[in-house]
Amino acid sequence: MLILILGVLLWWAAHLFKRAAPARRAAMGDKGKGRVAIALAVSVLLMIVGYRMADIGTVWWGPSAAMKGINNLLVLVAIYLFASSGMKNRIGTQMRHPQLTGFALWAFAHLLPNGDLPSFVLFGGLLAWALVEIAVINRSQPGWTPPPHRTVIRKEATSAIAAVVVFLVVGLIHGWIGPNVFGA
Repeated sequence: MLILILGVLLWWAAHLFKRAAPARRAAMGDKGKGRVAIALAVSVLLMIVGYRMADIGTVWWGPSAAMKGINNLLVLVAIYLFASSGMKNRIGTQMRHPQLTGFALWAFAHLLPNGDLPSFVLFGGLLAWALVEIAVINRSQPGWTPPPHRTVIRKEATSAIAAVVVFLVVGLIHGWIGPNVFGA
């Protein structure tokens, strides 16, 4: 469990470093980007290894068909929100934090079918990070106004189709390396 906790803490530290110590981060220049990227890669590896190694410990609930279904629907929406930022579709420009909101929704969705202690540490820790990150950004940059945006139906449809395709691919890979998200 310690490896998992260290991974989550390193994720928090690497992401919040820029906001917690802006002068120090700025002094690092472009080299800082590489260091942060390495820290994030290490944090992901620690979280994966730590989660796989962790004793299940306390289990409050387990997966059910209903929770898997709700999880899958929320993850699909999370992927759509995350991708909307880069696609510059309507929701991607009108919502202040589509990536962080999508990430938070993804983490919350994973808590629904996974009611064990390691899942609370991993997904709960990542959910808390996303919510803290949103609050910190909003506090440091309070005057955000959505830019004007013209809705292009083709772009909206492309975003939705891309989200479904990514969801299916991620779900298949998830089933190969871990629990099957589509079945029992």
